[in-house]
Amino acid sequence: MNDSQPIVSSSHLVSARSAEMSELEFGMTVSWNAFSRWCVRCMAAAGVPDLTITDVLVLHHINHRARNKKLADICFVLNYEDTHVVNYSLKKLVAAGLVQGDKQGKEVFYSPTERGQQVVGPRAQQAGLVQAEQAAGRGVGGQQAQRRQGDHPGGIGPGAQQALEAAQQLKG
Repeated sequence: MNDSQPIVSSSHLVSARSAEMSELEFGMTVSWNAFSRWCVRCMAAAGVPDLTITDVLVLHHINHRARNKKLADICFVLNYEDTHVVNYSLKKLVAAGLVQGDKQGKEVFYSPTERGQQVVGPRAQQAGLVQAEQAAGRGVGGQQAQRRQGDHPGGIGPGAQQALEAAQQLKG
């Protein structure tokens, strides 16, 4: 270890032998929080502003491979031990019209609605990028994108403009 202080999330747990592990844990925590914010903001840009990261992950998983999914399978793949957390997300997604449930015997199989498929598509993700860049005051890709794309207002090129228009259509 060098002479500088390690960047750790729990300094009371650090020993000379575990500073690197604590630095890794801290980095993962910061990365997870940034990724969670990114996912939630992309969904807001796609016109679904009131979802949590769990809701977003569940919605994406239900869309994955176009196969109906049971609660237990969703929990297993997403590594959620508390089924009630995922069940609550499923109820929110059903109420929002993004997911539908089909009871078969004792099990309920969930599948995305047409709207649920639209809001997780690549155009919705691109719209999230455009909105994030605009909120940061940089336009898409900052000044470098503006020089590559030509003189577009705010640094937004034609592809980004298409993504923004697609997001506006999804909202409507």
